[in-house]
Amino acid sequence: MQKPLEIQFRDVARSEALETEIRDKVAKLEQFYPHITACHVVVEVPHKHSHQGRVFVVKVDIKVPGGEVVVTNESSEDAHVAVRDAFDAAQRKVKDYARRQRGDVKTH
Repeated sequence: MQKPLEIQFRDVARSEALETEIRDKVAKLEQFYPHITACHVVVEVPHKHSHQGRVFVVKVDIKVPGGEVVVTNESSEDAHVAVRDAFDAAQRKVKDYARRQRGDVKTH
């Protein structure tokens, strides 16, 4: 990666375990697609007045040559599950982007 990984926590206490998990997920993405130039991850709890409890939102913004992959996941009351789900979706999108870039997917 050309730029260092950026991790932001908004309305959430910074957690070393969560930060380590995010770094591991980004490293796994880089092993799959080494052309990632930058990655910005935001973990937040935007709805403070929710009747459902605290729902974590994880946004992953990945810069790749010629484009950008953005994933927003609002899924769980557990931050680790929200991070896992967001990076699973990001991995699928990066795989699709890599296929299009290689020409494996036909355009109509």
